[in-house]
Amino acid sequence: MSVIERAGLALLHRMDPERAHRIALSALGAGVVPLPGPVTSARLATRLAGLSLPNPVGLAAGFDKNAVAIGPLARAGFGWIECGAATPRPQDGNEAPRLWRLAEDRAVINRFGFNNDGAPTIAGRLAARRKSGVPVGLNLGANKDSADRAQDFAAVLTACGPHVDFATVNVSSPNTESLRDLQGSAALAKLLAGVVAARDALEGRPAVFVKIAPDLSDREIEEIAGVAEASGIDGIVATNTTLKRDGLTSADRDRPGGLSGRPLMARSTEVLAKLYRATGGRIPLVGVGGISSAEDAFAKIRAGATAVQLYSALVYDGIGLAARIAEGLDRIAEREGLASLSDAVGTGV
Repeated sequence: MSVIERAGLALLHRMDPERAHRIALSALGAGVVPLPGPVTSARLATRLAGLSLPNPVGLAAGFDKNAVAIGPLARAGFGWIECGAATPRPQDGNEAPRLWRLAEDRAVINRFGFNNDGAPTIAGRLAARRKSGVPVGLNLGANKDSADRAQDFAAVLTACGPHVDFATVNVSSPNTESLRDLQGSAALAKLLAGVVAARDALEGRPAVFVKIAPDLSDREIEEIAGVAEASGIDGIVATNTTLKRDGLTSADRDRPGGLSGRPLMARSTEVLAKLYRATGGRIPLVGVGGISSAEDAFAKIRAGATAVQLYSALVYDGIGLAARIAEGLDRIAEREGLASLSDAVGTGV
């Protein structure tokens, strides 16, 4: 980490977490944050559901909810970027406080509740962005007071789909009441059918993923794998945040919301491996949860991930972490004698 980045993080950590997040986004947009530029090599170049990624290290949803910093983020070393979550109508989300750092555990708890500017505004920003060679996607959400949450996902995709390379159906956030009920096989099949129909009506046909929770039984994981394969979507993202609090030591460990960061690494990787076994590698998987190093990212790849995403580790290691992980993965591939990181997918399962 550079001296400037270390000093900036120290300053941000003296602020309220949500205010620090807003300032970090503003600093990126203002161009005051040093950025390494694209990171790629023959070993890092990855194909994910038809997308060409310069490297497999992606930015998870939640950091740039409203698509206000896509340009700078594309120069931060990420191989792909996911904005959102977006809902059909703007909403404020849950009341503050709703974000806590758990520094001792290298973790974060949030209960935002899909706060965002709404699909029409976000679609305008996505349409106006300058193409960068880094695929950009959107996390799809549902309004808290919606009468038909399943329809909300299709509505956001219809509005924003022409301007993105992929979209992720978020049925696994714990911060919108009853949202996780949509992970049940019958409800999920119906929801995904509507999203796929909306996608197929778009000229560009962006890839569609579904993001699942880590707090699932083996039977539920197998059912979701079957529904995903049958639905015609392009991949599964494993996983979102957890409601469990096992082994935490930080004072804020019992705050309400979803836990992310280092404590999630083992469980999310376990779910990933079970998905890989359930699907037989027939559908691409994305590994998310607890990644803070190149070795962590490589563990996800060996557990079945074609690509990975991170977010919480940026709170502790800075925006330059993406480039450092990508460069570290390149060195690991060289060490392991891999012509491509893709050759390692699933080898640890």
